[in-house]
Amino acid sequence: MSANRPAAVVVLAAGEGTRMKSKTPKVLHEIAGRSLVGHVVSAARELEPEDLVVVVGHARELVKGHLDEHYAGTRTAVQEEQNGTGHAVRTALGELGRAPEGTVVVVCGDTPLLSGETLRALAATHAADGNAVTVLTAEVPDATGYGRIVRDEATGAVTAIVEHKDASDAQRAIREINSGVFAFDGALLADALGKVRTDNSQGEEYLTDVLSILREAGHRVGASVAVDHREILGINNRVQLAEARVLLNRRLLERAMLAGVTVVDPASTFVDVTVTFEADATVLPNTMLLGASHVAEDAVVGPNTRLRDTTVGRGARVDNTVADSAVVGEGASVGPYAYLRPKTVLGAKAKAGTYVEMKAAVIGEGTKVPHLSYVGDATIGEYTNIGAASVFVNYDGEAKHHTTIGSHCKTGSDNMFVAPVTVGDGAYTAAGSVITKDVPAGALAVARGQQRNIEGWVARKRPGSAAAQAASAAMEKSAGES
Repeated sequence: MSANRPAAVVVLAAGEGTRMKSKTPKVLHEIAGRSLVGHVVSAARELEPEDLVVVVGHARELVKGHLDEHYAGTRTAVQEEQNGTGHAVRTALGELGRAPEGTVVVVCGDTPLLSGETLRALAATHAADGNAVTVLTAEVPDATGYGRIVRDEATGAVTAIVEHKDASDAQRAIREINSGVFAFDGALLADALGKVRTDNSQGEEYLTDVLSILREAGHRVGASVAVDHREILGINNRVQLAEARVLLNRRLLERAMLAGVTVVDPASTFVDVTVTFEADATVLPNTMLLGASHVAEDAVVGPNTRLRDTTVGRGARVDNTVADSAVVGEGASVGPYAYLRPKTVLGAKAKAGTYVEMKAAVIGEGTKVPHLSYVGDATIGEYTNIGAASVFVNYDGEAKHHTTIGSHCKTGSDNMFVAPVTVGDGAYTAAGSVITKDVPAGALAVARGQQRNIEGWVARKRPGSAAAQAASAAMEKSAGES
């Protein structure tokens, strides 16, 4: 366990976020498979704090429900009225019921690019320098809207943080800004919060005023500068949400590429934070990998592919495919234009080909469903071939039923398997058959009407048509040749 483990991390997530223009609370908007607050909570958990408290306010039921579902063990504190960041932190300490003994880290719930590495660096600096408070800062190209870091010209120490609305022209020229992320001595923080005033342009309790209070009391105030200023970017509208999505996506892809994954076109490739790869996997353009998807060594995914919670085995090929909660076995082939629905499992070297849809289907090793077929609620053995345009008729209008086809079977084109039905190992079915009864192992099933040719039908029923003329010419030619 880290020696810099905080006593608590407080996540500020009570704001309404009106500039998002959304019925969804701002902190629940998602990028890369996690909510904004989820990204922050995940980063905070890397510090292994004794307590993790999220301050909620607007749409508290939705935010709390989201945290309970996805981040069990996270505590919430309700800020009934949004009276500023200082008031929010007081609310969080009230939830803890004590002044924490040790470090308290405060982060904003709308900063999805903030990394655990940067938070660890903040906590380490705070401990090493013996600060009462350490602020995470960054130098940005445009500081508009951010609180400015004011330093002592002689020592470089932080003397104050001035909010943009309260800053002078000289202070607004400063490019070092407050990230809204702090590490505090817990006892000193609790005491100073009781002294914060509201005589500012917003009439709110600013958490940043704690720095001045502690400094005036003779305590040390320090700073930890973020290596990448983009980590502290907050999200206030959907333009910034999209910009953060691009930055986070690029970070995830760079991490994958540095680990040995080939991403042919990062600009058209999108991944969630929970996606994993093995070295020598390849991702082709226009591909989305979502949820808990995994791409193994030597597998090739894409182009034009979307996978969610799908595992792609070693050496498999997935082309122009949509898959959800499926497993693609080692060396298997999918697509182009295939759809694998939940609970589909393709065995090693199996094939789900062009315009094939599968749902809750377990396909054995080496088995092929090459094209134009629907396989639903089925089990197919090894090295079987399913003919083109086959349909597994699994639904009777009220319930789903299962079809079982054995190993080394050859089923004809345009077959319908009306479940529940079983085709034994090594059996064949004739093209155009509707299979409604079990087929014994090694048998040939023929289930279709006998063909009947009605001679002269076109001449009688379609006289003078192009078809009649073509038929007449063919018959005359045949008669002449005979």
